[in-house]
Amino acid sequence: MELSKKFIVTVLASTMLIGCATPGSNLSLDGKKIIAPLTPETDISQHVNVYPLSISNIHQFKIPTISAQVNPALEAKLAGYEYHVGAGDILNITIWDHPELTIPAGSYRSASEAGNWVHADGTIFYPYIGKVQVAGKTVSQIRIDIATRLAAFIEKPQVDVNVASFRSQKAYITGEVKTPSQQEITNVPLTLLDAINKAGGIAADADWRHVTLTRNGKDQTVSLYALMQRGDLTQNRLLQNGDIVHVPRNDSQKVFVMGEVNEPKLLKIDRVGMSLTEALSAVGGINQLEADATGVFVIRAINQDSNTASQLTTTKAEQQVANIYQLNIKDATALVIGTEFTLQPHDIVYVTAAPITRWNRVISQLVPTITSFNNLSEGMNYYMNLK
Repeated sequence: MELSKKFIVTVLASTMLIGCATPGSNLSLDGKKIIAPLTPETDISQHVNVYPLSISNIHQFKIPTISAQVNPALEAKLAGYEYHVGAGDILNITIWDHPELTIPAGSYRSASEAGNWVHADGTIFYPYIGKVQVAGKTVSQIRIDIATRLAAFIEKPQVDVNVASFRSQKAYITGEVKTPSQQEITNVPLTLLDAINKAGGIAADADWRHVTLTRNGKDQTVSLYALMQRGDLTQNRLLQNGDIVHVPRNDSQKVFVMGEVNEPKLLKIDRVGMSLTEALSAVGGINQLEADATGVFVIRAINQDSNTASQLTTTKAEQQVANIYQLNIKDATALVIGTEFTLQPHDIVYVTAAPITRWNRVISQLVPTITSFNNLSEGMNYYMNLK
């Protein structure tokens, strides 16, 4: 009996030592300051909406198709466009039949070097008439002003005015384009599409669905995908002085595929988008031995779900944290429904484990303990027999 007690003490001590020497890192909350939430936590399932996907309702979750269309408002702006002179521009002013009033460019000077520089106060100096306010005016208005004032010194002056160098107004193209740069606003209208093309086009890592146009401190989002791939000209803009066009990286265009799939991973949404079926295909499909084919879920945060306003049935929508879309692919033909469901950035695609898989995992955790207990019992019996 004494021997068996020693054996038990030895086994227990060994077990404790093994527990202390368990490999891998560990984080214990004992002794740490835990910040409790301001309000008592409730079951998260009460803050989630679940929408089973089927043939009958998939159209409710489809992103509207983008179609080609014209932009009459932009066409009207382009037709009536006129450049307004600003400080820093250089003007060429010609008075016909009066060469003494026209500074010749000569063989070694360009038109911009021989022209009239618009000063910071928006004026130029011209013989006979002195300072002329030109900033904010079109060349036609400047021509009329100079001709009217010169009429006091010259009979019926024939005046021609043009801009030799455009320096006062610029738009800025930044982000994921081939050549980020500043581009001059000239007498030729500069549209968003023109500016992107002049910058060499968008780069491979660009998010061309969420391009930002900042004007007077206010942002607006433009889709180059709709403009350049679908011909939606309503996305085009006439750029103005000080506009900033920023093409972001597609780093945020990612979805997470987890659970019982063959290769869980993070996926990037490409330029044309990604459907649920494409995401499953990119990770090798579901694990046929362990996955529950009825439990393919897309978890989407409420604040990023464009369908939230029309889909929620709860009167306390502000308390909901996520929408869950469930696809049953037990019949593989249901994957065609997944091709109609477009994923959004930060979606979580989760495939649940089959009940038998969960049971097997519980058993696999218990087997080592049961085996150790059996070995311990056999050892005790052995020493008891020796005694």
